[in-house]
Amino acid sequence: MTIGIWVLGDQLSLEQSALQSALESAEREDCRVILLESTSVLKRRRYHAQKLVLVWSAMRHFAETLKAHGWQVDQRECEHFGDAIRHWIVEAGITELRLMEPADREFRQAIEALALPVPLIWFPSNAFLWSREDFAAWADRYKQLRMELFYREGRKRFGVLMQGEGAAAEPLGGQWNYDHDNRKAPPKGLQGPDPLWFEPDPITEAVLLKVEALNPPLPGRIRPFRWAVSREQALHVLEHFVATRLAGFGPYQDAMVSGEPTLWHALLSPYLNLGLLHPLEVIRRLEAAGLEQQVPLAGLEGVIRQILGWREYTHGLYHWFGPGYGQVNHFEADRALPLWFEQLGGSGLRCLDTVLQEIETSGYAHHIQRLMVLANYGLLAGLQPQALTAWFHRMFIDGFDWVMQTNVLGMGLFADGGRLASKPYAASGNYIKRMSTYCKGCAYDVKQRAGEKACPFNSLYWDFLARHHQELSRNPRMGLVLKQLEKLPAAELTAIRAAAAAHLESAGSAAER
Repeated sequence: MTIGIWVLGDQLSLEQSALQSALESAEREDCRVILLESTSVLKRRRYHAQKLVLVWSAMRHFAETLKAHGWQVDQRECEHFGDAIRHWIVEAGITELRLMEPADREFRQAIEALALPVPLIWFPSNAFLWSREDFAAWADRYKQLRMELFYREGRKRFGVLMQGEGAAAEPLGGQWNYDHDNRKAPPKGLQGPDPLWFEPDPITEAVLLKVEALNPPLPGRIRPFRWAVSREQALHVLEHFVATRLAGFGPYQDAMVSGEPTLWHALLSPYLNLGLLHPLEVIRRLEAAGLEQQVPLAGLEGVIRQILGWREYTHGLYHWFGPGYGQVNHFEADRALPLWFEQLGGSGLRCLDTVLQEIETSGYAHHIQRLMVLANYGLLAGLQPQALTAWFHRMFIDGFDWVMQTNVLGMGLFADGGRLASKPYAASGNYIKRMSTYCKGCAYDVKQRAGEKACPFNSLYWDFLARHHQELSRNPRMGLVLKQLEKLPAAELTAIRAAAAAHLESAGSAAER
């Protein structure tokens, strides 16, 4: 009997459950491990070039790690993973195939549809802190699944930033959330510390050459490629964040500064999402280092909340909501993505073009750039939710279905009608002016709402409120802004909506060229 273990590209951990199943039953000597690089997925999703390099290089490095730990490992480059896995099963004499449950639902469905000639055994994922069953047990208690409630439960469950014992335990510092302390606008000249980058080694260089040879070429610049590709390098990034960025993370985590794409952000999400780092080890390290360094509690709590709270919450909701969630479209938005989303620049808006060009360079933008620039534009402009979500998945270095469906459909576009967020995160150009340096030098005037020079975020914002006034009036959190809308003189609102229409017509015609 030869057991086969298929390790997927986002399961690159020696501790993952399918591998552990062989160790716990002393079956490793009777095992073979397979890692597959398949190009067929590119026919459906044209990933950012650096994203594909990261996944394939990390897989090749992990194969070397497995070999160093005594595993028998096979690597295959193929077009279709179904043909390759079936051929390998026969070639290696596999009698049972084991996999850890994929994070993305569609991957499991694709594997189950292969009609393999041997039994297929699934093992629950241990890549997250909450199992799907535990999350479901939590979610079943509430009508509204708010992240703050889930985050508090996680703090108690894992004993993170808590004081006291058992039922008497309280949050360190006396409050759960310090978010209001972490929203400072960027002062003039704000600069963050340099991030830790890496030069490609021979393994990564071979992947770079392979991806460069793909025809048609993938979007995004492929070089310089500087991401970590192994667990060792990912741990170095974690330690570099602790040493140089953790103390300053909090106050300006929502700031957006031209020429400063990373500021104090941790840059750990790609490695968490590939399995190179486990969320609990990162949380424990941040907590210990933050308390030792006497990092302001607001900043320490803020970065831990992103992992212990938001990351676990969105993954749990993805599986709790089920497959129908990916098709939600609350506002019935149907506008095609402008061409400059695919070209990664050329919108004429300095905020959008800055973020798109940073994505072109590295496949990365931080959470506020994603939510309040890219997704905010998609919400206001009425971009088709599934198209924009697919774009986020393809273009971001840390993008997967489980990440992007809840983040884009729920948080960014309110396409689920409030199952995740309590209100649409709609904002005018005033928010971008306050929280960024992007408006300086822009072709549009952020102080104007109508006319040729009006900031499109302004005209689109008021147009969005007017288009959906009846629906939004049912949301008590939208009452204040709707009162402002109702106070606008009819002639001014007409001019604002004409400016919005002109912008959308221009963006629409670009998409059709």
